[in-house]
Amino acid sequence: MGAIEQFHTAPGTLDLGWGHPHPDALPLDAWADATADALRRHGASALDYGRAVGPEPLIDWIGGRSDEVFVTAGASHALELIASVFGRGGPALVDTPTYHYALRTLADHGLRLIAAPAHDPAAMLELIRRHRPTLLYLVPTFGNPTGTSLPGPQRIALIEAARRGGVTIVEDDTYRDLSYDGVPAPPSLYSLDASDVVIRISSLAKTVAPGLRLGWITASPDRITALTRRGYVDSGGGVNHTTALAMASFATSGGYSTHLDSLRARYAGQRDALAAALRLHLPTASFDVPEGGWFLWVRLPGADELTKPATAHGVAFLPGDTFFLDRKPDRPIRLSFSRYGPEDLAEAARRLASAHRAMPRGR
Repeated sequence: MGAIEQFHTAPGTLDLGWGHPHPDALPLDAWADATADALRRHGASALDYGRAVGPEPLIDWIGGRSDEVFVTAGASHALELIASVFGRGGPALVDTPTYHYALRTLADHGLRLIAAPAHDPAAMLELIRRHRPTLLYLVPTFGNPTGTSLPGPQRIALIEAARRGGVTIVEDDTYRDLSYDGVPAPPSLYSLDASDVVIRISSLAKTVAPGLRLGWITASPDRITALTRRGYVDSGGGVNHTTALAMASFATSGGYSTHLDSLRARYAGQRDALAAALRLHLPTASFDVPEGGWFLWVRLPGADELTKPATAHGVAFLPGDTFFLDRKPDRPIRLSFSRYGPEDLAEAARRLASAHRAMPRGR
């Protein structure tokens, strides 16, 4: 069989650089049942052209008003659409650090990116006044790469700063449902926004399967209308219609809720396994254990020189500079605990510690 996956790494390497799901976390049988149910329930309509905004059964499950939702082919597609329709060139603010592929997607549209710390609304407001950006992008809940969430008061202040500056906030809410230890995720920026400055991106890539290429945008009706007027949307009859109907069947059957409970337990266990192994094997590392998401943001002396020794010891990660617009020394590294089980994660930590000890003295 030919290669069909994005994931690739050197043989024998435990690669914690990839934010990909554990293969056993993918609901193969349940998804097959949901697809079959959607085809039985909707017949030929499930394989026909769909509505521009997406099928009603999925939008009903998502909640919110039907004129405030647009179904997309995942979060990356959502950001691509938002940048092309609402970016309008010029400057755009991005949280720092932030999701690295978002930086590329926004830059693809000629936007001039400016680092802006979302946790400091006063500084954000000053940057808005200085640069007059069109967009502000951030992952405020269980963020990539840090795993942290923006506190409630700062969420309110950020929305107010954007309102005063006439900026559209793009809230990437991909990790919301991956909350652990019974700790609920904080309210979304979109739910707190009374002035229509927030566009929210959601995705099922982390909670169901990335191969579905399924997500959605939640925004004010005028913005949703602007998306539906795109030529390719109008000509194609919506985006990912058949998969969206299968997801509606999966969700309304109770399958999603059951799957999510299992998923949270799995990833919480994997998070804890990696954190415990790092404490044991690499005590010079420091990190906060996130309440959700897929990542540990690890501060480690000599991290700038660790990539090659780590590769030689059969472990890989993403260096911190990946998530910033500039390059500076001594940034943390991102370790993903999503792809591997507890035993492999413990071994990855042991290899990382061996690589760190093998670095030249003085680091």
